[in-house]
Amino acid sequence: MVLGANDGLISTACLILGVAAANATRSAILTAGMAGLVAGAAAMALGEYVSVSSQRDSEHADIAKERWELDNVPDRELAELAAIYRAKGLSDELAQRVAVELTEADALGVHLADELGISESTLARPVQAAVSSAGSFAVGAAGPLLAAALAAGAARIATTIIVVVVALVALGTAGAAFGGAHPVRPIVRMVIGGLIAMAFTMSVGRIFGAAV
Repeated sequence: MVLGANDGLISTACLILGVAAANATRSAILTAGMAGLVAGAAAMALGEYVSVSSQRDSEHADIAKERWELDNVPDRELAELAAIYRAKGLSDELAQRVAVELTEADALGVHLADELGISESTLARPVQAAVSSAGSFAVGAAGPLLAAALAAGAARIATTIIVVVVALVALGTAGAAFGGAHPVRPIVRMVIGGLIAMAFTMSVGRIFGAAV
C-alpha cells in the first residue's frame, strides 16, 4: 500500500506539474489531475487483479496436483514429507514419525504448508489486492490534486511540490517502519527520486507548452 500510494503521489503530481508548467488553466490542470487519479487507480486495480488471479490459478493447480498425489501415491508423498523434516535437522526416526502423525491429522494441509509453502491465510486474493491497490493509489494521488485545487494560481506549482515532498517524507518513514529499516535512506531516496521526476515532467511540459 505504501508503494501504491507513492505511485499515485508521484504520477499525479508529475501530471499536474507538467500541465501547469505549460501555462494551462486551473480547469485544465484539475481535469488532468482527476483523470490521472481515476486512470491510475483503475489501471492499478486491473493490473493487480490480473496478476494475483494468475497467482491464485497457479495455487489452485498446485493444490489439485497435491490432492491427486495424496490419493494415488500416498507412500511417495509420505517419504517426501519425511525428507523435508530430515533436511530441517530431525533424525530419520523422528522425521518419519512426525510425517506419519501430521499426515494422519491433515495430510493435504501439512503437504501444502511444508512442501509448497501454501496455507489458507496466504492464498492469493485478487479482489482484495485490486481494491487495496486502487485505494492506495487514490490516497496518494489526492494530495497533489488537493494542493493544486486549493492553491492560488501563482503559488500552485510551489504548493504542490511542497505537499509532495512532505508526503514523500511520510511515505518513506512508513515504508522504513514496516520494513524495520532506518528511515533516513528511504526518505532521501524517495524525495530525490520524486524531485527528479517532477523536474523532468515540468521541463517537458514547459517545452511542449511553448512549442504549442
